[in-house]
Amino acid sequence: MKRISYIFLLVVLIIFVVIAWSSIFTVHQTKQAIVLQFGDPRDVVSDPGLHFKLPFVQNVVRLDKRILAYNGGQEEIIASDQKRLVVDTYTRFKIVDPLEFYKSVGSEQVARSRLGAIVNANLRQVLGGVPLQSVLTEERTSLMQEITNLVNQGAEPLGLKVVDVRIKRADLPTENSEAIFRRMQAERDREAREFRAQGEEQATRIKANADREKAVLLAEANRDSQIIRGEGDAKRNAIFAKAFSKDPEFFNFYRSMLAYKQALIDNETSLILSPNSDFFRFFNDSAGKLKK
Repeated sequence: MKRISYIFLLVVLIIFVVIAWSSIFTVHQTKQAIVLQFGDPRDVVSDPGLHFKLPFVQNVVRLDKRILAYNGGQEEIIASDQKRLVVDTYTRFKIVDPLEFYKSVGSEQVARSRLGAIVNANLRQVLGGVPLQSVLTEERTSLMQEITNLVNQGAEPLGLKVVDVRIKRADLPTENSEAIFRRMQAERDREAREFRAQGEEQATRIKANADREKAVLLAEANRDSQIIRGEGDAKRNAIFAKAFSKDPEFFNFYRSMLAYKQALIDNETSLILSPNSDFFRFFNDSAGKLKK
């Protein structure tokens, strides 16, 4: 009988432990919980710690109360100027109404899908109403704030609060990028040709100025040299004239010697002259007198 009593007490104790274990649950500080009874929400628990529920008939669904992230895929947007742009976005959101969130979407996976559709629709609405240049300039900050506000309004019925919507990357489609690259390359080639032509023009102008200055300098130098040479010749002639006036006979002898030196410069010089010519007068007479 005692053995049966021990077994009965053990069974009762096990049942009590199972019931007690199934009637308590914990909530982490980063989580919030919804208590369900046969799938029907009964209570929302936001405080972390140990909590109680009805065993077996109630279960707990835990939801994250931190800021979550949703990375959207690449979307092709047509701007108001009919230019296409490939946009890659990310969204940060948090669950602020767990009960409404559970009733509307039920899980984070479904919530991300619904949120992606809302972001995509508002992204096309806002960016499709402005030219492409606005998306690529500082004006994009105000555009993203407008998109965030619109997405937040659309996500509010889902129990979500959208903290921020941002563009990770904004690129042109591949075919547009190649066309723009070719156009930019052609523009750079045109600018290079213009710069090269301007450089050649400046080089020609500088060379022409240098040649003109060279010609002027040479002409001035030649003029000055002619003037100096003329002045030197004049002084020389004056000196010769003065010397000639003092001793005409010596001057005639000196000039004849210079003539001999220039005429008889090498051994191959041949002169056919009369011995009595004036050129040889100093050969026949040291006084330079001609024979009759």
